[in-house]
Amino acid sequence: QVHLVESGGGLVQAGGSLRLSCAASGSIFRLNIMGWYRQAPGSRRELVATINNDDIAEYAGSVKGRFTISRDNTRNTVDLQMDRVKPEDTAVYYCHALLPGFWGQGTQVTVSS
Repeated sequence: QVHLVESGGGLVQAGGSLRLSCAASGSIFRLNIMGWYRQAPGSRRELVATINNDDIAEYAGSVKGRFTISRDNTRNTVDLQMDRVKPEDTAVYYCHALLPGFWGQGTQVTVSS
């Protein structure tokens, strides 16, 4: 039973843009805090951004001002718009639903210098 499905990863040049999307089943999306995390090789998984049902968003300091998280409560999707990307943004990006702690399968983002 798949609850979160990410899409939109790929290869992008530094300074460019990429948009990730996560489709969630309605049963876990409604009223839930949704988020994006990332994990680079040899590193721990880290928070990128979260958004609650009132569209209040929080960001990691490393992406604030460059990335934008948004949600569509009619389509049960949460997107991550990545602008002015840097090589250090290279990682596998995961969609997350806080309750009860579901993860997507991850999508690779590679930023070339």
